Amino acid sequence: MLLLRDDDTRAKNQRLLAEHTALVRSVYAGTADLDRVHAAKLLETVRAAGRSKMYEDSVPAGLLEELDTGTPIPTERVLTEILPSLPFLGKKELGRFGQSAFTRPLDEFLHYYESSGTTGDPAAAPKALDDLLINTVNIGEMWARLLQPKDIALILINAPFAPAAYQFEKALEYLQVMSLRPWVDNITGDYTRVLRLIDQLGVNVFIGPPSRLLEMVQFAHRAELPAPKFDRLLLMAEQTGPSFRRHLERLTGATSFVSSYGSSETGTPAVTCERGQLHLQPQSFLLELVDETGIRRVDGRSDRGELVITTLDLPARPLLRYRTGDLVDIDGTPCGCGLHTAVLRTQGRSQDLIVLDRTGIRQNDLEQAVWEEPLPDATVFNYMVVVRGRQIVFLVTYDGDPAGPWTAVLTDRLRALFGGLEVTVRPVEKLPPLASLGQYLGWKLSRVLDLDEEQNWARLPAPIDAVVRQTLSELSPNS
Repeated sequence: MLLLRDDDTRAKNQRLLAEHTALVRSVYAGTADLDRVHAAKLLETVRAAGRSKMYEDSVPAGLLEELDTGTPIPTERVLTEILPSLPFLGKKELGRFGQSAFTRPLDEFLHYYESSGTTGDPAAAPKALDDLLINTVNIGEMWARLLQPKDIALILINAPFAPAAYQFEKALEYLQVMSLRPWVDNITGDYTRVLRLIDQLGVNVFIGPPSRLLEMVQFAHRAELPAPKFDRLLLMAEQTGPSFRRHLERLTGATSFVSSYGSSETGTPAVTCERGQLHLQPQSFLLELVDETGIRRVDGRSDRGELVITTLDLPARPLLRYRTGDLVDIDGTPCGCGLHTAVLRTQGRSQDLIVLDRTGIRQNDLEQAVWEEPLPDATVFNYMVVVRGRQIVFLVTYDGDPAGPWTAVLTDRLRALFGGLEVTVRPVEKLPPLASLGQYLGWKLSRVLDLDEEQNWARLPAPIDAVVRQTLSELSPNS
């Protein structure tokens, strides 16, 4: 990232690299004055936001005028008065503003990216040098605890317009870890070349969404090829609970980690340690929680609610109090890795809930029933839920005898979970392509097809909507 031709730019970024690396290490060691860091960076972020049309009617003009005077503002006032005075920003607003959200001319960015836009307007998420550098250090300093230069990493992320694959590649460069980034078509799903490269190069680290890994394992099984084996799985972009992770570990022989938490819009507010805990990155984010009781800053103590993010190192496109829609737990208990930062645990999106007969079923509940205890004489690779009225058909890919006793055992588990509704387990050779799109659509939209709410799919972009329509035409609980 510092292979820059211009001497002044290279020197400026070398200084930023040294300063930010020192800050990161002091935060992890527990010696940084985070209130002071947050207050100073928040004021700079507000000043940058004043140059963006997205905030021209929401950042108080009087505050911008006060900042222009250069008069020092006490830390306590910044955090207890100025922060709460700033309005929330929602996903729809961010997507609607596009390039007018920027604070710099477009040619001052290094790469252009967008969020997926699968459930609304895509949000512009270009990368400038400073934000790319800082996010790379945040990720790299954490991943250095579990990766070494001798590792070889496969980055399998089919998202060319999102920055994740490139960002992870830069983090691996920072650690001097070799990586490869092949592409697999969403429809044909042919992993032959990828499996060959894993074998020939001795790839031992997988980085990507778990649904993509599952599809690759299934492909190897169908093609009668050896299943890919890894030492570590760095999973991202999808909700991956304990049962899901243990399932992936059994399939690949690896130790799994939820590698990071973030989005195209925000960057990376949390990154895994070697103990598999997602540690907050408070040097670059001011985080809040909101629920029915109100809103409060994340201060290292245990708490839960919807996460609200203010970016502190994204001056080219700042986010002030951005409501993510993600439900999270904050665990302030000291982690065994020794880092002095709180741990984040995601609970999924607020809308990721199957509600049937007034019973709410979440992804982790369902996957615990499928994968927590082994089935007799079979392995379920992956699944999709099809719902119509009180009928539930559970499509599963598998190895073993499709007429074996495992289907009855799984059916009993699912009937207990779904409260006695009519549940059928249907073994299939391959799931519809939709099941591999979890990184774009989230769990519920990619794994749960409610045939009673078909009209809701109309909000999806045309290419993905076409996949959904094809899936709907092929699947029915009665067929």
